[in-house]
Amino acid sequence: MHAWPASEVPALPGSGRDLRIHDTATGGRVTLVPGPVARIYVCGITPYDATHMGHAATYNAFDLVQRVWLDTKRQVHYVQNVTDIDDPLLERAVANGDDWAELAERETALFREDMTALRMLPPRHYIGAVESIPKIVPLVERLREAGAAYELDGDIYFSVGSDTRFGEVSGLDAEAMRLLSAERGGDPDRPGKKNPLDPMLWMAARPGEPSWDGASLGPGRPGWHIECVAIALEHLGMGFDVQGGGSDLVFPHHEMGASHAQVLTGEHPYARTYVHAGMVALHGEKMSKSKGNLVFVSALRRDGVDPAAIRLALLAHHYRADWEWTDAVLHEAVERLGRWRAAVSRPDGPSADALVEEVREALADDLDSPRALAAIDRWAAAQAAGGGTDEGAPGLVSRVADALLGVAL
Repeated sequence: MHAWPASEVPALPGSGRDLRIHDTATGGRVTLVPGPVARIYVCGITPYDATHMGHAATYNAFDLVQRVWLDTKRQVHYVQNVTDIDDPLLERAVANGDDWAELAERETALFREDMTALRMLPPRHYIGAVESIPKIVPLVERLREAGAAYELDGDIYFSVGSDTRFGEVSGLDAEAMRLLSAERGGDPDRPGKKNPLDPMLWMAARPGEPSWDGASLGPGRPGWHIECVAIALEHLGMGFDVQGGGSDLVFPHHEMGASHAQVLTGEHPYARTYVHAGMVALHGEKMSKSKGNLVFVSALRRDGVDPAAIRLALLAHHYRADWEWTDAVLHEAVERLGRWRAAVSRPDGPSADALVEEVREALADDLDSPRALAAIDRWAAAQAAGGGTDEGAPGLVSRVADALLGVAL
């Protein structure tokens, strides 16, 4: 599966700062000091109802992580999956009268278009669940051989009791885990499971549903968590720098993925840092496919909204915050884009050398994009007031906005 084209990232004078970021697993802030190649895995979409603003906010957050790393002169090895086979996708295909594979392909293509328009930097490896099945099957077989998986009516489950570190990613108690498992794709009430929280690794073939050769597992399809583990281990290995996604993935997805990987390899940690973006609401409720209260990037683009304004609307909110999409949010972003473009269109302006460092420091401080925007706002206001004769300043501000914030002026 191919990703989308990369936009050029302008070079800035000097070098950026190491990123200090909130780690879900410890509940505190850590300083990321990757090697020459920073490694990040961000969980991708299940391809239906793409791309809504909740998606866009999540991928914007991890695009900022990449840009901060690039500014420190590191390379970035970014991997993202596509869950192109899963129950919700099949259910939507049936409801719409679609072929599930055609639905997945169409929505994935739309997602690529939206990511390109928003200038999100693409992953080096963009991998679908279906194409990963030959890598997934041996992992499930290894877990079963190790006594960390068991069969129930043909389905294969992972035993969470096989990982002595289970629970350290989310820090939740058993009852909270059980409630979230039921809400987020698990089956804690299924009779016969060793532990209600045990997640499925391999689902035996169901009548009328797609299935694949699972070798000793029998025909079927993979569970959700093992999909990401197979892709991450293949392309990044253990101990990669950041596991990212929305806050709704902390449990069960990222908790289970860590346990799968740690039992498979005997190593710890799966990821050094767990970083999660907040949720976006509409009309007072979390924006979600199940509720149908979605605002789509593609619909805004069709209505003539500049993708740079959409990006500014996202950047106006701290990545970890839960916030609400409104017409006012978009209006403010459109106005800000106009002010910035007017400011950089002049032949000279106030010096921007200090601005470069202000934006760098804001983003290094747990991706504080609102503070970064405020710094450029101040420069644009000074420019509008006619204060400055630095001929290089407008171009430098334009490069800062592009390189660090992904906003093309």
